[in-house]
Amino acid sequence: MYQMKNIILSLLLAICFVQCHQSLKPMNDRVESNHLKNPYYSRTDKTRLNVSNTEWKKILSPDLYAVAREAATEMPFTGQYYDFDQKGEYYCAVCGNHLFRSEAKFASSCGWPSFFEADGRGVVYKRDSSHGMERVEVCCQRCDSHLGHVFDDGPLPTGVRYCMNSICLDFVPDAKKTF
Repeated sequence: MYQMKNIILSLLLAICFVQCHQSLKPMNDRVESNHLKNPYYSRTDKTRLNVSNTEWKKILSPDLYAVAREAATEMPFTGQYYDFDQKGEYYCAVCGNHLFRSEAKFASSCGWPSFFEADGRGVVYKRDSSHGMERVEVCCQRCDSHLGHVFDDGPLPTGVRYCMNSICLDFVPDAKKTF
C-alpha cells in the first residue's frame, strides 16, 4: 500500500512538472506570438476600440478571454509577473495600451502583481459589486478589458495598490522597447 501511494504521488508530480514545463515559453516569444492574430493590438495606437466579445473570443486565448472579457481572476501566486522585477513597461495583453511602468511595481504578497501608480491615460475605473464585495475594478481605457482591482492599502506616495492579473499584462523590458 505504501509503495502504491509513492508510485501514484510520483506519477502526479511528474504530470504536474511536464504540464508546467510545457506552458513555459520565453516571455517575449509568448507575447509576440499571442498578437500575431490580433489586428487590434498596437503599442502606439491610442484609438478607443469598440470590439464585440464575440470578436474578442475568436482572437484571444481562452484564459486571457476569461479574465479580460469576463472578469475572471487568475489563481494567486501563479501569474508570470507576480514575482518579477525587471525594468520596463507593462501593456494591456489584449490591445497593447500602456498601463504601468516597472518603477511603480512593488512586492505586496497578495498573490498578484501590484503597482502603486498606473498610467493615467491607460486605465479607467468601474464600481464592482460582485461576489458580495464593494471594489473598484480597473479596466484598460482603450479596449475596456478587465485588468484587476485597486485598493486603498498601497505604499506611499499614492497609498493605493493596483492588484492586476498577470495574464492581462504584457511586459517589454527597457532594452527591447521598439515602437
